Amino acid sequence: MKVSEALDSRLSVRGFLPKPVPVETIKAILEVAKRAPSGGNLQPWHVHVVTGAVLDEIKATIKARLADSPTGEGTEYQIYPPKLTEPYRTRRFRVGEQLYESIGIERDNKFGRLMQFAYNFEFFGAPAALFFSIDRQMQQGQWADLGMFMQSIMLLAREHGLDTCAQEAWAIWHKTLGAYLKLPDNLMLFAGMSLGYRDPDNPINNFRSERAPLEEFTTFLGD
Repeated sequence: MKVSEALDSRLSVRGFLPKPVPVETIKAILEVAKRAPSGGNLQPWHVHVVTGAVLDEIKATIKARLADSPTGEGTEYQIYPPKLTEPYRTRRFRVGEQLYESIGIERDNKFGRLMQFAYNFEFFGAPAALFFSIDRQMQQGQWADLGMFMQSIMLLAREHGLDTCAQEAWAIWHKTLGAYLKLPDNLMLFAGMSLGYRDPDNPINNFRSERAPLEEFTTFLGD
């Protein structure tokens, strides 16, 4: 698969088949992904790979706590800026509306939307999960490195016939997960990621977010 094909076919899959992903396949992906760009070769990322009974236990723990704490424990960083300006505010609103429309959840169906959000914490049925953390001393440049590492994993997953969904939603459970994963004090949980085989029959996987035209975000200078 060409890089262009992997990029074009990658999407945030929110419905997976129960088919297991071999651990050796995940190891192969991570072995190549570690070549992702890293300023100063700091390699500031850390990843926990979770499958099987351990994954089931994590999902059960969070599910039991959702009833009393549907918004989790708060986050250690702002997932989105608190006062988005245009065009970013409209883009975020629009993608949410399109997502819920794809599975027939009306705007006034708050319970349905809440249940779909809660499905994040079942990894959308994926058989494998990754949790990404970063050393607390790192700053914006190294957070960008972590993002490139995650992107590398997502593209390599496509090469192996797999799909992913990067999930910053897991940051709202950083205390519970930090204790469960035994994260040392120097590591901050950033996000989770679902990994598995796409369910082609799930309508939510037919949804693709829009992208702005080239002219909107690019400035060309010179001849």
